[in-house]
Amino acid sequence: MAASARALLIVAVAAAAAVLATTAMGATTYTVGAPAGSWDTRTNYAQWASAATFRAGDRLVFRYSPAAHDVVEVTKAGYDACSAASPIATFNSGDDTVPLAAVGTRYFICGFPGHCAAGMKLTVKVEAAAAAPGGSSTTPSPSPSPAALPPVNGGRPVTPSSSASKSGGVVESLVGLGVGAMAAGLMVFY
Repeated sequence: MAASARALLIVAVAAAAAVLATTAMGATTYTVGAPAGSWDTRTNYAQWASAATFRAGDRLVFRYSPAAHDVVEVTKAGYDACSAASPIATFNSGDDTVPLAAVGTRYFICGFPGHCAAGMKLTVKVEAAAAAPGGSSTTPSPSPSPAALPPVNGGRPVTPSSSASKSGGVVESLVGLGVGAMAAGLMVFY
């Protein structure tokens, strides 16, 4: 019994540490086109993207009807030509999460004929992650190419509560207290 309780506590501590690491980084999840639109032909993506600052560690969520659209990550040349002929990555679940792991510019288009030319194209400039409290940077080390990064949860995101959700200091404090309490509880078992 004590061994199973100890194993359960270890799993809980590991899960809380993972939540704390994500929270501490301050990663933001952006639903593309929200709040007024989604991945569709009616949304002005240049305007939408200009209202946000994308940082390494953030995520984009594309929501759309997979019968009507897809998301294709392309090079700048593919973006400029509205060509999905040589994609970096293709997403087609209708609810895709794309991690923005590294600094740089990312290009996305809809690969359905005529949709990119009708405005379904998005440029995202990813900046370095913000400095963590205490002055240290949370910029990730060099990451693999975007093609090597699969969608989170197979294209199924952890459902965000809004178009852009960001952790606050209160949440970080509460998670930190929870991890500390679990670690103290773990010490009791040993």
